[in-house]
Amino acid sequence: MRKTLIVYYSWSGNTRTVAKLIQEMLGCDLVELQPEEPYPNSYEATVEQAKREIRTGHKPTLRTKIEHIELYDVIFVGSPNWWGTIAPPVMSFLKQYDLSGKIVIPFCTHGGGGKQRVIETIKSVCPNSKVLKEFVTYGGRNKDLKEKISIWLSEIEKQVQGLKHQ
Repeated sequence: MRKTLIVYYSWSGNTRTVAKLIQEMLGCDLVELQPEEPYPNSYEATVEQAKREIRTGHKPTLRTKIEHIELYDVIFVGSPNWWGTIAPPVMSFLKQYDLSGKIVIPFCTHGGGGKQRVIETIKSVCPNSKVLKEFVTYGGRNKDLKEKISIWLSEIEKQVQGLKHQ
């Protein structure tokens, strides 16, 4: 049995909704990434700060600490699409923890921009991980969201089972 963890960052709650649905379906551990300095409550101020951080490559210090990440075999990584890539707290997590040899399963929420470079970025930061098929959704409150996640998880389970025999 593979030990599974869901790690995500959510500013507006959309990515949190997806993460909690995945947890509900799988019964695995769940960790929300929280930066030491929270983003502003104002959408406009958050937009400006996040744009600046992405442009400069800033990785915020995380208040969240994950004990014994080495015990997990499968890690779901969730992020909103912020200006075509992952949110800076997710980049901080990926740079802080070594996910080599682990199965990484990305999921992403967006406000209309799709996944853009979110998955490419995760793959480039986790070159020694097996990155499986991602889940991408507009927002986090779609009426058929739970069904879509369930279908995706069934596909992912087949991939994970296949990896057990390799």
